[in-house]
Formats: sequence, structure tokens, C-alpha cells
Amino acid sequence: MLDATMLLPRIFAPLRMVIRLSSASLVSSVRVDILRAANGSFIPSPTLAFVRHASHQTQGRANGAKQGPGKRLGAKKSGGEYVIPGNIIFRQRGTAWFPGENCAMGRDHCIYATRSGYVRYYRDPLKHPMRQYIGVVFEKHETLPYPPNAARRRRLGMLAVRTQSEPETLEGQLVVGDFQGGDGMENNTDITALPRDRTSSKLVMSRGYTFRETNWDIGRAAERANVQTKMFIPGDRWTAWRKSKARKEANAEKKRLRGAGKKPIKSKRKR
Repeated sequence: MLDATMLLPRIFAPLRMVIRLSSASLVSSVRVDILRAANGSFIPSPTLAFVRHASHQTQGRANGAKQGPGKRLGAKKSGGEYVIPGNIIFRQRGTAWFPGENCAMGRDHCIYATRSGYVRYYRDPLKHPMRQYIGVVFEKHETLPYPPNAARRRRLGMLAVRTQSEPETLEGQLVVGDFQGGDGMENNTDITALPRDRTSSKLVMSRGYTFRETNWDIGRAAERANVQTKMFIPGDRWTAWRKSKARKEANAEKKRLRGAGKKPIKSKRKR
């Protein structure tokens, strides 16, 4: 049977040993009363001890990479599709594809276009027998790679434009250089048919790699053609302001007389 003295604190260990040696039988009620009086009314209750273990593994596969969202890798532009500078053609991890003509590679291995044109996926054994490239051509009928020792095709920021023939003129329409006058109904204007002096104009290279005349030279074309224009004569500002003021007052008076026969609408006061 359970010894009642085992429930006492450890401070009563010598007393518990004396009681155990004196009698091996059950402790009498007198002894229990004495022990309770010595220990007071406090009776210790058994306590439960909890130990908190780690809830997350410190090593191993538990802390490895998770299954994150997809990175949307792969081809963004197909072969023959038109692109402009900066368009991403192919996203990849590593160098499965290399940049070819008019293309470049970003720091995340994406291939993007550096010129406007059409996408081409191709191989170039002369560069590398195993690599595959992505390039951009200017014309839709062109193919990559270009023939060896061929001239490099560059656009230099310019577009090829077909030259157009001179416009046909109607009867009664005068042409002075690049200027046209008349309405085609035999109603001539004041522009005289003077030939334009092409030798005196100087062509200057502009920012777009094109040769053109200077702005002041182009602006004097009408002067060389002897075009008569009406001179601007500034009027009296004070008189114009007085007329404008009188006109506004007359309009206000008309508006007042127009609404004189109507009953005025009383505005409701807010309480």
C-alpha cells in the first residue's frame, strides 16, 4: 500500500525514516494527525512538468526551397514576329539560346531585341557547331545566318523610303519650287512662277543623318518668290478695351430687360 508519509516534503525525510523503522504496518491515525499538525493544512499536490520541443527542423530538407510560382520562362516571340527594341524574345535560366544578329542578353539570361525587325531562330556552324541563336532581320524575306564575308546590314536609325514621282499639276495651278498655288480652277494667286535657285542652298546634316536646308533658308523661300502678304498693324489697345467693356454692359442690360417681366424666384433659406 502507498505510504502516506511519502507525500510529505523532502524536509521531513529524517522523520519519515524514523516512522518507517518503528512500524512497517499502516500508519495510525494519531501519527498522521501529528504529521498533519506539523506540516500544517498544506498538502502538496502532484505537479505536471511540460517540456517544449522545437517545432521547426533545423537541418535537412524541411528548410529547403519551396514550390514557388512559375517564372513564365520560354519563348515570348515566335519566328517571323515583328519586334521593336527592348522586346523580350526568350526567357531562360542558363544559356540554352544565345543572342545573334541585332539581339542582346540580359543579366537573367533573357534574349531581347536591339533593333526593329523580324525574329529568326537559327544555327551558325561557323560561330559554334552546337549553339543555337536568336536574331532579328530588317526585312521579312531575309534569313539568318548571313553569308560569310557579306556586308553587315545596319539601319543606323533610318528607314528605307521609296522615292515618289513629282505630283501632277492642274491647269491654272502655278508651281514655284516646292510650293504650289492656285485652286485648279484658273484662279491664279499672287505667287509668280520664279525658278528656285538650287545652287545657292546649302545642305546640312541633321540629327537623323539626313541632309536638308537650314530653317532660315527655307523660311526665305516665300521672299524669293515675291509673295505679297498683308502687314499686321496693331490697333489701339485702349480703344479695343473700351469697346469690349461697352459690349459686355449692353449684353448685361439686354439680359436684365428680358427677365424684367418674370417673377423673381425667391431662394429658400436654410433653417
